Amino acid sequence: MPLKETIDAAIKQAMLAKDKVRLTALRSIKSQILLAETAEGAGAAGLTSDAEMKLLNKAAKQRRDAATIYKEQFRSDLEANELAELAVIEEFLPQQLSEADLVERLVAIIQRVGANGPSDLGKVMGVAARELSGQADGKMISQVVSNLLNNTNQ
Repeated sequence: MPLKETIDAAIKQAMLAKDKVRLTALRSIKSQILLAETAEGAGAAGLTSDAEMKLLNKAAKQRRDAATIYKEQFRSDLEANELAELAVIEEFLPQQLSEADLVERLVAIIQRVGANGPSDLGKVMGVAARELSGQADGKMISQVVSNLLNNTNQ
């Protein structure tokens, strides 16, 4: 079932359950889908599953960033709301890799690419971003790759 139909069904369930936080998050996702579908240059066939995952990842990243900012500003009420919406969005994302699995996959990519040190960060990140898209946060991937490449030199 396409993401849009899944979201519509979830919106109906949230309305029946009177779950305002879930409803807000789902409506936000639906809004982003509709904007992407009607954007200039969008195909008549709708969004691909890859484009849908990018939208969900972007929405999740926005919620994470907002929660971090609210935490720094000691606005726990707003932070809790963002984290609750993030949890709803993450239901529709593929399962995220654990840190151990991420390190294992990145070590394999580093060996396959033949990276020797920090100067090969871009080469590794290009492959890692493509292969791990939707399975791990880009910032986390970058940090782990950087740590791994810095440790290979020592």
